[in-house]
Order: sequence, then structure tokens, then C-alpha cells
Amino acid sequence: MRWDDFRRSDNVEDDREGGGGGFGLPMGGGGLGIGTVVVLGLIGWALGIDPSVLIGGAEMASRGGGSQYQQPYRQPSRRTGLPKDEAGDFVAAVLGNTEDTWSKVFQEGGQQYRAPKLRLFAGSVQGGCGFAQAAMGPFYCPNDKRIYLDTSFFKAIETRFRGCQGKACKFSQAYVIAHEVGHHVQNLLGTLPKAQSEQRAAGSKAAANRIQVRVELQADCFAGVWANRSEQRKQFLDAGDIDAALQTATAIGDDTLQKNTQGRVVPDAFTHGSAEQRKRWFMNGFTQGKLAACNTFRAVQL
Repeated sequence: MRWDDFRRSDNVEDDREGGGGGFGLPMGGGGLGIGTVVVLGLIGWALGIDPSVLIGGAEMASRGGGSQYQQPYRQPSRRTGLPKDEAGDFVAAVLGNTEDTWSKVFQEGGQQYRAPKLRLFAGSVQGGCGFAQAAMGPFYCPNDKRIYLDTSFFKAIETRFRGCQGKACKFSQAYVIAHEVGHHVQNLLGTLPKAQSEQRAAGSKAAANRIQVRVELQADCFAGVWANRSEQRKQFLDAGDIDAALQTATAIGDDTLQKNTQGRVVPDAFTHGSAEQRKRWFMNGFTQGKLAACNTFRAVQL
């Protein structure tokens, strides 16, 4: 992935200590074990459409055994301006590219795109959806229209996720950001609040989960639309980038995670979609490059 010439976004808020760095996920020594951390990290890649999802992430951590990912809460300083470290610069570049891409898509539909803020934090953060910790992964908060991200998560991807190697790893990371931006697009289009209302009215947890899966798969598809349209403008993809994104989608499929953690698959408990679904909807967006390719709410089989 070639991202050096991407425009850097002005919508990054850097709340990390010193404006960069962050710290790694705990492992061993009374903290979360490596396996638990990896699972939590992968689950967290696409979390964050509302406060209940964030709470669910924390509950998964406690069920996993061991101590929670602990870091004293620090009142964010809300520094603005371009981050000076490489990870922060990458985030600003990808976010700027999503802004340029979605502005064009919305303009074609006679609408104006209003970009989200992206807040970088280290360890824990207080935002519009409450208190969150780094082990929950990147997330979008519709209440304050912000994406929250601890850049130490990227280091965990590079060192612990075998499907992400070398330069292709950058596109996997960009895919994560683009997915969260996809939730913001849903919010602007009214899809997200409608889905949340339907979830509240659902008669069961399984029914609410099925709505959530459609929300998440659409965000995957929107990430594919971004990749398609940005490739047309910038020719930024390298060989292997799409394969890396598909490997990422496989790794964070609900069926893959369930098999790895409990040895069996429980479809009614899916919240993000199976590996096959996540790959298919990302590719729908990538091959067609238009919003119409991403109607996961049609009354047909996902």
C-alpha cells in the first residue's frame, strides 16, 4: 500500500501522552494471556456502533479470565494538529483519503459529506459513548461522531497476526479504519440510527444480533467501496493488499473467533458476520465501488 501522498486529515485529535507512542497490550504476569489479547484485539477491530457494543467488549474481557486491561483514566488534553509519529501520520493519511473519497461519493449523490473526528488515545479514553479501553480495539461512537483508536493496536497486529505481513499489513490496518468510517457513513445516511431503533424493538437477543450483523457487513462493504474509489484516484494498492484484507476478514469472522475460543459455532450469537460473509461483502464494495452494492438489509440471505 502506497500512502505517502495521501492528504493528511485535520480531524485527528491526539490524546496520547506526548502526542505519540501509546503502550502495548498486556500479556502474562497476571494480565491477559497472549491468546486472550489476540482474540480481544481481533474482536475489537470492528466494535463500536453504540454504547452497548462497547460494554459487550468489556464483558468479554472479564469473561476471558485474568485481570482487565488496566490503565488509570487520564483526562484527555484533546491536542489537535498532525501527529508527528509514524503510526499517527499513517492514521491521518488514511483518514484524509477516506474524507476525499467519501466527499466525492456523496457529491455524486447530491449530498455533502461531513467527516468524523478521529481521536487517538493511549490505554483508555472517555468519550461520547462512555469509558473505553484499548483492549476493545478501534470503535466508532455515533453519539459524538468520533472514531477512537489506540495506535498500539497496530503494533499488536504486526507482531501477532500471521495473516498480516510486511507492506500488506498497512492495508489491513487501513481496512480497519475504513470500516469504522463506514459506520460514520451509515450514521450520516440514517441507516445506523434506524438499525439501532430496530435492535431495541427486537424480540430477542438473537434477532438484535442479526440486525447488528447486517450493520457490520455493510461497514465492511463500505470499506470496499472506499478501496475501489481510492484506487481509481490514487492507484495506491500493491500486489497482495486485497489478499491481506481478505485474510483479515477471515480472522475476524464470528465463526472463526468462536471456533478458536469455544470450539463450536453459534450463529445466533454472531454480531459481525462469518468469515465468508465478511470477505464477500468487502469484495462486493471493492468490485462495484458504489453504495448500491452494500444493501445488506435486503430481505435475502446474507
